[in-house]
Amino acid sequence: MASQPLTSHPVPPSGSLRGTALGALRGIGQVDFQASVWTSLVILAALWVESWETGLFAVIGAVVSTLTARLLAVEHDTVTQGLMTYCGVLGAIAMVVYLGHHPSTYVLAVSAAVTCTLITATLNRLLNPFGLRAFTGPFCLVALVMVLGAPSYERVWHGTPETAVTPATPRSPVVSWTDLWQGFFSNISQIFFAGTWYVGLIMLVGLFLAGWKVGLFAAVGSVVGLLTAWALGAPAALIGEGIYGYNAVLTSLAFGVVLLRPTAWNHGFTVVAAASATALTASLAVLFETFGSHTFTWPFNITTWALLAAVPLLPRITLLADADADADADADDS
Repeated sequence: MASQPLTSHPVPPSGSLRGTALGALRGIGQVDFQASVWTSLVILAALWVESWETGLFAVIGAVVSTLTARLLAVEHDTVTQGLMTYCGVLGAIAMVVYLGHHPSTYVLAVSAAVTCTLITATLNRLLNPFGLRAFTGPFCLVALVMVLGAPSYERVWHGTPETAVTPATPRSPVVSWTDLWQGFFSNISQIFFAGTWYVGLIMLVGLFLAGWKVGLFAAVGSVVGLLTAWALGAPAALIGEGIYGYNAVLTSLAFGVVLLRPTAWNHGFTVVAAASATALTASLAVLFETFGSHTFTWPFNITTWALLAAVPLLPRITLLADADADADADADDS
C-alpha cells in the first residue's frame, strides 16, 4: 500500500497482459503492504482455503480494480505493483461476506472494485499534501456506503447472511490458551474477513516469504493486539476470533515495515500504534453498530493517519522516506 506519485504524467503506453496480471496478483499482497508475487499467491491460496466464495470474490476484486486502473491510464508501475488494486480486493470480499452469495452480489462486487479504484486516487490526491496515504480508507468508505444502503433495495438485499451475523458472545474476559494461540493466527486472517486460525497461519507463512522483517512485524502486531485486548478485559471469544487484533497487525506492518526507519524509538512507536488501534476497535464497533455498519479497518486507518501526521513534530520518530531522501542528497553531493 505504498503511496504512488500524484503529479500529472503523460498517458503511458498500454500495458501488457503480463503487467496487468501481475498488478492484479500483487494487489492481494498489497493489502498487507507486500508486492511479493509469492506472498500474494500464498495469501490467495489461503482465501480459497477459507471458502471458494472468499477466494473467487478476491479474484474478482483484484481483476476489476486492476483493469479499471489500466483503462484509466494510471501510471504503469503503480498498476503493476498492485497499488490501485488492494482496496478493490477487500471491497469485493466485503460484498459477499455482508450481503451473501447472490447474483446481485457479483454486480455489487464489480461496482465496489471500480469505485475503490477511483476513491483510492481521490484520497491519495487529497492526503498527499499532508504527508499521508490512502491506506485502506477507500475500501472502508465504499463498503460503508454499500453495506448501509443495501437493505433499501429489494433486488440487492436478501437478508443478513450467516457470514455477517455475530453470534451471542460470552462476555467473560477469562482468556484460555486456545483463545490465545488461535487468536494469534486469526488476527492475521481477519484482515481479509477470514476467521479461521489455520488460514491465518498460511497467510503468516506467506508474509515470511516476503522477508523475515515482514513476518516478524505481523507477529508483533498480533501479539500486541492480543495483550492489549486481554489487558483491557475484552471478551475472550472475540480475542480468539481475531476481532480485536487484525487492525493491530496492519498497523504494525505499516509503521514497522513501510513507514518508519528501523530504530529503537520507532519500534516502540510501532508498538504504541498497534496497541492504540486495538483499543480503538471497541469504540468504533459500538459507534458503527448504532447505525448498522461494521468496523472494517477503520481503527487501522484512523490510528495510522493520526500518528503519522504527528511524526514531523516528533524528532525521535523518523520516517523511512526521510532516510531515502537523505541518501539521495548525499549521493548528489558526492
